[in-house]
Amino acid sequence: MPVTTRAVPARPGPPPGPALLVAAHGGPALAVTAVAGLLALRADLHPLDAVAVTTAVFTGQLTIGWGNDLLDLRRDRAVGRTDKPLAIGALPVGRVVPALVVAALACLVLSALADWRSALVNATLATGAGHAYNLGLKATAWSWAPYACAFGTLPSVVTLADPTQGWAPLWMTGAGATLGVGAHLLNTLPDLADDERTGVRGLPHRIGERRSRVLAAVLLPAASLLAVLGPAGTPPAWAWAVLTLVTALALLTLVAHGRTPFRAAVAIALLDVVLLVAAAG
Repeated sequence: MPVTTRAVPARPGPPPGPALLVAAHGGPALAVTAVAGLLALRADLHPLDAVAVTTAVFTGQLTIGWGNDLLDLRRDRAVGRTDKPLAIGALPVGRVVPALVVAALACLVLSALADWRSALVNATLATGAGHAYNLGLKATAWSWAPYACAFGTLPSVVTLADPTQGWAPLWMTGAGATLGVGAHLLNTLPDLADDERTGVRGLPHRIGERRSRVLAAVLLPAASLLAVLGPAGTPPAWAWAVLTLVTALALLTLVAHGRTPFRAAVAIALLDVVLLVAAAG
């Protein structure tokens, strides 16, 4: 179905620097970068390798965000997205494209500075998965797969930055992948109606808002369980306490109404990150 584009008059927006960060989906990009940085610290990487791999993840995330807004420009204008600097004309395309190219080159160089294995995994399975989502998978029933791939391989992007280490443990990969799919479901919920209007029908659109919330409420605690039971040895008492809290929040997402289920699911996702990073040491 063709998309009818509404004219969105150019209007003042944030200065070029902040506008570029907004167009890059700065919040999620910084969140993923923070996780990578914490994993790098827990992995006892050489300080220079830790900096290289963390900034490589950050620049890769920037390319995903900018690529998303460039590809979705017509759709964002069609539904009147006023939170997108490109869509409202506050940020010219000619400024974003060079920034994307520079960030992509920086991502490759920084990854390679740590280790070629980390560079390969980051370019193809982590950052590459994000671009596969942007380029079409988000409109299919496989929209969850790039998130599973990107989040699942993020721990390995970090561990492979150390020549003496290999792939991250399977439990950590599974926890990251499960967390990623849950994050995809939550991230898509606010835009379900706009996406439907512009022909984007990923997994959350196909199963609906209610089922997406329930599935997220199942997957996010599953990630918690993997992070607690996956590492060798007996889990510490605090981990069991966090897992108990996650269970209570999961039940809340199923019985509460209004915005409470969404907020509870986001809280579970944050606790999953804490468990994953803590277990990485």
